[in-house]
Order: sequence, then structure tokens, then C-alpha cells
Amino acid sequence: MKSLESFPRINLGILPTPIHKLENISRLLGRNIYIKRDDMTGLGLGGNKIRKLEFLLADAKAQGAEIVFTTGGAQSNHAMLTAAAAGKLGMKAVLVLKQRGVTDCVGNQLLERLMGTDVRFVDTDDYADIYAEMDRIGKEMGRPYYKIPCGGSNALGALGYVACAKEIAGQGLHFDHIICAEGSGGTMAGLALGAKLFLPGTTVHGMMVDTDPFDLITPALMREAAELLEISPEITPEDYPLRDMCGPGYAIASEAGNAAVSLVAEREGIFLDPVYTGKAFAGLLELAKEGAFAETDNILFLHSGGAGGLFAIKMETAPDEL
Repeated sequence: MKSLESFPRINLGILPTPIHKLENISRLLGRNIYIKRDDMTGLGLGGNKIRKLEFLLADAKAQGAEIVFTTGGAQSNHAMLTAAAAGKLGMKAVLVLKQRGVTDCVGNQLLERLMGTDVRFVDTDDYADIYAEMDRIGKEMGRPYYKIPCGGSNALGALGYVACAKEIAGQGLHFDHIICAEGSGGTMAGLALGAKLFLPGTTVHGMMVDTDPFDLITPALMREAAELLEISPEITPEDYPLRDMCGPGYAIASEAGNAAVSLVAEREGIFLDPVYTGKAFAGLLELAKEGAFAETDNILFLHSGGAGGLFAIKMETAPDEL
């Protein structure tokens, strides 16, 4: 196996991020619920994308890029953090975003304006159109550029969460289950592959917050990341159990997600968001109610960030129904 340390990587995050027990929610559910605070990775408002960008921007630098393009929805956490990281490294970020969702100067749009980011909207749902627009702009600018896919979710970006699994393995506790949001695939794929390598006996559950075919995307990214590591593990659906938590649609708050956001805020003083982590935590609550966890199991929730969404996505607070 090729070492993770052999890949070029730029130190952007404050790592390792802490793990601690959610004492009040653990008592409420009668289960051992822990949280890994990847909302505290340090740059911008923190979040999971920093781990991916450490590998992706190192590759961009190695290729001599001066401009970094990426994409996502109007309130993309990944796009905002890419702009923050690129600025820190002296690179220009150009965000070519889908013109859907909240485009007003709130949430991540406000943060991008504060950073002086070049933000452009394209009225399409086809990423092929967006990547073509990146090429058009890049040629017009006449400087070397590098394209990062939505969510930083390619094989190289997924290595950030293979490394995270290795980090978890060194933090002193065995976890029977890890729960994470799945919005573009890279975080889940990296964690699931990393669990096979570094966390024997741990099942990683992906809580799908979009309608993409993650049953195909996840194993494909796992295999591509494994190929980078020069390994070929057997990958089966049992390695990446998925649950549909999208609700009414991507970037649209759900009743279950809102209830989870309120619960974690009230009981633990931790803020989730209505697009990703709130829906993912709602999935954890559903699994607990269904008896998926034994009383002695340790369950780890990956808080992947997304605070900007709290200030942009319309949501109604929900009462604690547990």
C-alpha cells in the first residue's frame, strides 16, 4: 500500500479535530453517542472540505496553477472554503455556481463577498455546462488554472477522509458505527475506505442529502481512491450502507433535520445545519429508534460543518419530540 504521507499535501487545517461524548443525547437515547468536530478544522468556519483541499490544492500548486475553479450550489460550503484556502495560499479562486438556492448576500455568499471572491452563476443543473464555462473563463484569463469538482469529491479529495479514518484510529476509542452526511460522495467514500484499512469492526453509514445515485458514486470513488493507494480491496454494499435523508430536496430543510438541529443545539450547545449535518443527525436518531445500535456500541457522528447554511436556508425550528 502506498503511504498517505507520500502524497503532496498542504497543511490547511488544525488537526486532529477533537472527539467527545454527547453526554445529554447519550442519556436520552440510551446509547454512547460521540461527535468528531470537523466543524473545527480552523479555516473559514471550518468543515470537512479542508481535509480534501489539503490534497487538491497541493496538486494544483504542483501543476503550477494560479487560478482555482470550483462549483456547487449557491450556498456551497465547499466553494466558500475553497475560496478561503486559495486566498491563504496566494491563489485566485473563481466560483462557478449553480443559480439555484439562496443567491442573496447572506450565509456563504456574504463570506465570499468579504473575501473578495470572484463568484459567477450559471443557470444550469448540468455540471458539464459548468466545467465548460470554467474552461472558457480560464482561457479568457490566460493564466494556469485547476478545476476542483463539486464538493472536492474525486479520488484525490477522498484521501482526506481516508486520512481522517486513520486519525480516528489513533484517538483512543473503538467506534462500532460512524455516521456522516453524503452530499457529493467524497467524505463518505474516504471514510468507508479508511475504515476498511484502519478501523476494523467499524461500519460507516452515509446519510444521503441529495438525490444523486450514491449507490454507484460511493463504491466508484472508493475504488478510485484505493487505486491511488495502489491497493485493490474487495468493496461490497455492506461497506457503505446508505440512507435517504434528503427530505423535500437538496438544500431544502426537512422536518426531521430541523428537529435534529434543535435537539443538538438545546441539549449540547452545538449547531448543526439544515442542509447536511441536521439531516445526517436525524438519520442517526432514526437508526437508534429502529434498534440498529446495541447498548454497548460506540457511535461517532462526524460534524462536517456547514454553519453558513444556518444564516441562509429558511427553516422552522421543530420541538424536541424525543
